[in-house]
This record gives sequence, C-alpha cells and structure tokens, in this order.
Amino acid sequence: MRWIIGFTGLLIAAGSVSAGDNWPCFRGPSHDGQSDSTGLPTEWSETNNIGWKTEIHGRAWSSPVVWGNQVWVQTAPPDGKEMWLLCLDRESGKILRDDKLFEVEKPQEIHVTNTHASSTPVIEAGRIYAHYGAYGTACVETGTGKVLWKRNDLSCNHWRGAGSSPVRFQNLLIMHFDGYDQQYAIALNKDTGDTVWKKPRDYDFGTDDGDQKKAYCTPLIIEAAGKTQLISTAAKAILSLNPLTGDEYWRIQFKNHSGTGMPLWGHGRLYLNTGFGKADLLAVKPDGKDDVSKSHVIWTSSKSIGAKPSQILVDDLIFNVEDKGIASCIDAETGKEVWSKRLGGEFSSSIVYADRKLYFCNHDGSTWVLAPEREYRELAVNKLDKGFRATPAIAGKSLFLRSETHLYRIETK
Repeated sequence: MRWIIGFTGLLIAAGSVSAGDNWPCFRGPSHDGQSDSTGLPTEWSETNNIGWKTEIHGRAWSSPVVWGNQVWVQTAPPDGKEMWLLCLDRESGKILRDDKLFEVEKPQEIHVTNTHASSTPVIEAGRIYAHYGAYGTACVETGTGKVLWKRNDLSCNHWRGAGSSPVRFQNLLIMHFDGYDQQYAIALNKDTGDTVWKKPRDYDFGTDDGDQKKAYCTPLIIEAAGKTQLISTAAKAILSLNPLTGDEYWRIQFKNHSGTGMPLWGHGRLYLNTGFGKADLLAVKPDGKDDVSKSHVIWTSSKSIGAKPSQILVDDLIFNVEDKGIASCIDAETGKEVWSKRLGGEFSSSIVYADRKLYFCNHDGSTWVLAPEREYRELAVNKLDKGFRATPAIAGKSLFLRSETHLYRIETK
C-alpha cells in the first residue's frame, strides 16, 4: 500500500440506490454509456463547477468507476513495472487507498497512444475486479483493500498494449485477450479466480501477421433471439458466444483489425464497429448460426466512423465521433447520416449521455456538450488543463472526468 488518508470503507448496499447513483464498469450500469442521472452540469472550467480535483500518479487511460461513496481508478508508471489500484472518497476527492497489486519484471511494448493500465475495473457491492491484461487480474475487497484472489498466468503478447475491460455476468468475470500471439475470450469464477471456460478465436483471420490479429474491445451481454449472448469483438470478426460456456452462436467477418468501439444494442439490432483500417458501423440482426456476414447485415455506414471512441444510441439516433474530430448523427433505422460537424482535435474517449446531454471529450481537454437531436445543437464547450483519453463516469449529479494527470468531480454549484 502506497499511503492511506482517513479510509472509512463505507459502501451503499446493492439495491439501495438507483442506477444513476453508481457507475460500476466501462460504459456504465447498462453498458451503453448512458445514465438516468439528472441535474448534471453543462458548463465548467478550472475555476467553475469543480467539486474537487485530485492528482493521480502514473500514466493510464483506465476510466473511473463509482460505487456508493467510493471512486476507483487503475494506474501504472510510464515504464509499466507496477500496477496500482486507487480509491478516492466521492465527496472530498481524498485518496483513501493506493495499493500496488502487481510488479512486472519485463513490461510489454505499448503504442505511444496506449498505457500499461488502460483497462477499466468492474465494481459491485463489496468487491472490485482490477484487470491489467497479461500483467494480471485481481479481486479486491472494497471495504478493507484485502486481495481475495489474483491471476497473472493468463499469457498474451498484447504488442501495442491491452485495452479491453472485463464484464461481470452472474458468477463470471469475462475478459478478452486479443494479442499478437494469442487471441481468446475467457471466463473466470468471480469468487475464486478459477478458469470456467476459455474460447480461442478459431476462425480464419486471412493473415499470419499478428499485428492484424489484435483487438481492444470490451464485450457486451444481451438477451436476443431467445438466448443470452456475449457479443465479442475481435480482429476481423465479431462473434456471439454463450456467456456460460464460450460456445459460438454466430459470427460476422470483415477486413478490419484492432476493434475498440463497444457494441450497441437497441431496436432489436446490434450496431457493431469493425475497428481500425477505416472503421464501418454495421446494423446486424442478432440471430442465425455460424457465419452470417452476408445474410444478417441490415446496413453499413462508412463515413467518418470513430474507431476508438464507442458510439452511443439515444432514441432512434446514433451519435458518433471520428478519431480526428468529426462528429455525426446517424439514423438507427436506415444508417443514413443526419448531420455532421467538425469539432476539432483528436478523440479516444467514448461518448456518454445523461440528462438530455451528450458529452464528447478530446485529447486537448475540451468537452463538447451537445443536444441529442436531429440538428446539430451545441450547448457548451468546456476546457480543462489536460486532455482526455479515459471515458467519463456519471453518478448522482456529477461527472467524473479523468484527464492525463488528474481526476475531477464536475458538479453544478
């Protein structure tokens, strides 16, 4: 443990708060970037509507998660030789826990745009699950900081660095390992850390180049076609798996690699992002068997689709931002572009939505607040000192924004 300030260990019990009070994982309580919170801020700056601002050591793009009176983030030093997990007090921003979970003798090579701690943890009442790709995964008791179990034997050469985050389903913690040398999905028993199933990516990639076999996407679990499906984005394909066994239901194949944008689910359709090498957004019927690439794609949208930032579905509109800063609105029924607007700068953070506001955060510290409408309407543009790669969390009446150096609580005064 690095240091502790006034740790209370208090938690709000599961079921005693609404979905808008907690943000338990990447993309929030419904895994779609949305919250039912209201009263959220529209405007802020370094001197306005800042509840608190706390410096976070290291360099990491892990997004914050919020449960009860706690906010958690992962971090690592730039050299990747240590993996840390921090807990902050939600009301004051004070660091309550700062624990080193893993030491890494020989860190893997990462891309200049990535970090050694880019995955977002998953939290539930009493436990948090911190994942650092091949460096290790740990289950930690949130009230005491006690490590309940660790795994650091899941091998994978991520090559450009890990990026996908785990998801929790029933008693399972499900993760992607899509690297240069190995590509698989795996489910661990969340209580013990034991492997329940492991599913290699056993389709034809069409290449022997391991750099074309990587992916960074967090899976999504849906109920569709009479069954529970794990929608698992890999390189060159997106697969539907049985989350309890890893068995495959169906797959969509394509040419792109390094899939990052998380799938969307709504209107009885999946909206799937194909990744780098000019991303496409596909609307797909979630049934069928085996390869449904030619039979189940309803429409394809190819104009200025973001590869790293996940899209968001609000009502019958999909909102998107391309990595180089072009925002757009797409009709979810037809796939046709409704509007397009250059915002400026570069984007990695995924879009979030609550209180009839869309939030777009870019690399230079700017956040565009837009109305979710069929015409472009800008509510505000806000600027903080450092840029954003992590995706915001929303809880209560606050936005939790992680910049390159600090974690902010943004709330209307």
